[in-house]
Order: sequence, then C-alpha cells, then structure tokens
Amino acid sequence: MTWWAVVRFLHVLGAALWVGGQLTVSLVVLPLARRLLDGERRGQVLTAVGRRFGVLTVAAFLPLQLATGVAIAWHKGVTWGMLAEPGYGRTLAAKLLLFCAVMAMAGAHGWASGAGRPRAARVLAIGSLVGSLGVVLLAAALPAT
Repeated sequence: MTWWAVVRFLHVLGAALWVGGQLTVSLVVLPLARRLLDGERRGQVLTAVGRRFGVLTVAAFLPLQLATGVAIAWHKGVTWGMLAEPGYGRTLAAKLLLFCAVMAMAGAHGWASGAGRPRAARVLAIGSLVGSLGVVLLAAALPAT
C-alpha cells in the first residue's frame, strides 16, 4: 500500500461520510422524527442534528476533502488548463463545480433553517443531497489515469 492509496482512501471516506450522513438524516432520522416527536421536540432534535452535522462538515469533512483533493490533483499532475480537456479534465471540472454548488446549497440550507424558512431549507437540502450524489457519480466516472 502506498501513501497515495491512503490519501485516496481518506478522500473517498470523507465523501462517503458526507453523502452517507445526508442520506441517513434524510431517509432515517427525519422520517422517524416526524412520526415519533411532537412539533416542538422534533424541531429541537432536527436543529441539533443539523448543527452537529454542520460543525462536522466545516471542521472535518471540508478540510479533509480539500486537502486530499488538492493532493490527488497535484500527484496526478492536473493543471488548470487540463480542466478544459476532454476526459479526465472535464469530468474533474464538472465534479469541482458541482461540489462548489453543493457546498453553497448546504450553507444556504443552514441559513434558511436558522432564519425560519422551512420551505427554502427543504428545497436547499434536497438540492444539496442530489448534487452530492452527482459529485459521487462524477468521481466514479473519472477515467483511470
């Protein structure tokens, strides 16, 4: 096993935790909270879950993804110019753009939740989740080099 295998593993692990966390909250925690908790308690629990997930994202996930992503790109010799080239470059560029959009939607979701805008928060959460799945799809589509 090489050092770069560990870096790639950490990158994939970070993505799995991020997307897996989103799916867990959306498909497990939220439906159970809606079914089992009254409105006030549900709001408290979901706010606490959202805050914890947000803190973990900012403190662990985002730095891990950025550091390992930059390291992998450097190791592969990726340049800004390569992002316009067919194959690996364009797929990576699409992944990076979608990742930035997902981070913007996730941040806006946190703001909308805190500002008492549940409809906007829901739309942004769904957009962030769908975008995250798109990032994983694009990662899987990256040609081996």
